[in-house]
Amino acid sequence: MKTDSLLIIDFEFTMPEGKYHPQNFFPEIIEAGIVKVANGEVTETFSSYVKPKKFPKLTRRCKSFLNITQEKVDQGIAFHSLIEKLRELDSDQNSVIITWGNMDMKVLKQNCMFNHIPFPFKGEMRDLSMEYKEFFGDKTLTNLWKAAEEYGDSGTGKQHKALDDAMTTYKLFQLVERDKQYLENPKPTTIGDRIELSKVFPHAT
Repeated sequence: MKTDSLLIIDFEFTMPEGKYHPQNFFPEIIEAGIVKVANGEVTETFSSYVKPKKFPKLTRRCKSFLNITQEKVDQGIAFHSLIEKLRELDSDQNSVIITWGNMDMKVLKQNCMFNHIPFPFKGEMRDLSMEYKEFFGDKTLTNLWKAAEEYGDSGTGKQHKALDDAMTTYKLFQLVERDKQYLENPKPTTIGDRIELSKVFPHAT
């Protein structure tokens, strides 16, 4: 796929302590990682903690799962500043938004509604985890870092660190797009090529 502008986005969210949610609880963005790609090249990255508004105190579960501290989040930017940055990165309003899973955009929309701020994107939105599932014929969605391992990649940085997850998503996007193009325009296959397919498509073995 050729496109002029991509925004690969990963958010981390607040979590309740257990299965019993506080009254009216909803997840809020507390960390954002964004990779901007133009004409196949990474032109900008953005990483920041974001201060939650409705439930500002992080639960022990959230801090442990994300390996995050209350102090870091307290020093983060306000939600409206995050939206301003998203609009700046998508200044022409035609970037393709790519995420791993559908929660990032769902939570962003919910947080925008809570803060009475218009949703910042108008372009196409793609859930790469669903594309990965359909491409390989999997029955269930695959975890981001498990998908990276299945492609023979260890991922970038640390899991559940927003910018690292966004970079890992971009690497997977490149790999999936490459293999889609290979299937659309196959060269005449040799025995050696068939053997190498097991490396390109681990699911086939």
